[in-house]
This record gives sequence, structure tokens and C-alpha cells, in this order.
Amino acid sequence: MGQQDRAARTRRVIVETAAAVFDELGYEGASTTEILARCGLTRGALYFHFPSKEAIADAVVAAQAEALVPPERPVKLQAAIDLTLSFADRLQHDTVLRAAVRLTLGQASFKHPDALPYRSSADVIRGLLREAEAGGELLATVEPGEVAQLIVGSFTGIQLLSQVYDERRDLRYRVTKMWKYLLPGLAVPGLLPRLALSLSRETAPTGARVDDGPRVVSAAPSVPPVVPSVPPVCRAASSPAAVTRAPHPRIRRADDVAAARLPHRGPAV
Repeated sequence: MGQQDRAARTRRVIVETAAAVFDELGYEGASTTEILARCGLTRGALYFHFPSKEAIADAVVAAQAEALVPPERPVKLQAAIDLTLSFADRLQHDTVLRAAVRLTLGQASFKHPDALPYRSSADVIRGLLREAEAGGELLATVEPGEVAQLIVGSFTGIQLLSQVYDERRDLRYRVTKMWKYLLPGLAVPGLLPRLALSLSRETAPTGARVDDGPRVVSAAPSVPPVVPSVPPVCRAASSPAAVTRAPHPRIRRADDVAAARLPHRGPAV
């Protein structure tokens, strides 16, 4: 292994170790002493790569760019959907990405608020939406820049709620719901049935109804025609031949009444 490879590996170890500390303790609670104790490096080796704790935090935040590479999809709106779902999946197991998000949300504790992480995310989404617009995938009323800001803002709030409610276990479920309600206002109707939101049962929060298999957004839900329920007696009445009129038990036939009034004559001879 060459010197450059060793240096890159050491830098990566520092970033990953620091990310675990930031994710667990936050920026204020983390210390270079704790980072060194966990990664087993000397303080000189640490400062060779990073002059301060803030510099390490900056490197952790910058690492989230790896999760913002959009997948190759012929339908660019599908690529935007898959990018957010992939980001949601990585947040559940990627310590560096989780730490980057935590530092971004609480960046005022280690530096002046910086919109760069949010701008980077919005730039990627806006680029995909502009490609979708050029390909005729979007409604004429859609402005890619505005929608990109809406998606990034919605995702940021959703992942924060998911962390608070369920430690992000239901994050993918929440993101699919975001797209379910956004897409009808973005995509042309003919494209909607082709946009898949895959969803697994185990990602749903407690009490939520989840169907098995892929979710597909429909332009207009198919509703079966309503057929009025006809009581059996009404169906019988529609066929006169099938109706048997039984007298009410409290009504006696006229011949029975007349027979009751006649004197009893005994048996006929």
C-alpha cells in the first residue's frame, strides 16, 4: 500500500469514527479525545489530516454528497423518487450519513448556519426535474426550482419526525406517502401509472395500513359502479308469477267467516 493510500485510509477511519461520535453525542458532546480513543490514532496523526474538530465535522457533512448521486433511469421523475428512497434507506444504517444530517440540522453549534448542504440536495433534484420537464414528464404548471425546494424541505421534516417517532424505521414509508400526494400535481396523467413506489410491510409505522407489493400512483382510482342492493321481496315482486300472496295471520278469509256463522247441520247424508 502506497503512502497516499495509507493517508486516504487513515482519513476515512477518522471520518467514520468521528461520525459515530457525532451521531451519538452531537457536536457539542463530541471531543477529539473521544474520537482518538475510538480510532486508536495519535493526536499528531489526527491533526495531520484535520486541524480541529470543526474541520472533522465539515468532512462528515461533505460525505453526504456520496448519497446524492441519482440513479440512471429512463424516466427522470422515477430517478428522483428512487434517489429519495435510497437516501432514506441509507439513513437507517449509514453512520456517516446520519451524522452528516444531524450536523446539518444542528450546524449552528459548530459554525454559522450554512445552506450549502440543502442547496446541494436541491440542485440534484432540480436537475432531475429539468430533465423530466424536457422529456415531457411534468405538467405545464410545474416549476422545477420551486418543486425541488419543496421536496428537500418536505424530506428534511419527514426524516426528523421519523427519527423522533420511530428512530427512522418508518422513514421509507413516510417518504412514499410524500410522493403519493405530490406526484398527481407534478406528473402528466399518462405517466402516473408507470411511477412505482416500492414499499415493504416492515417499514410501516404501527397501525398504518400497507398493501403488499409495489405501489403505483394512479391518475384516477378505479371505482367499481355502485349497484343498489335490492331486498329479496322486491326482486320477487318484479316477477308476478313468482309471488304468492299469503294472508296476514290476523285476517280471516270471507268464506271462513261465513262458514262460522252457519248452523252446524251435521254430516251430509
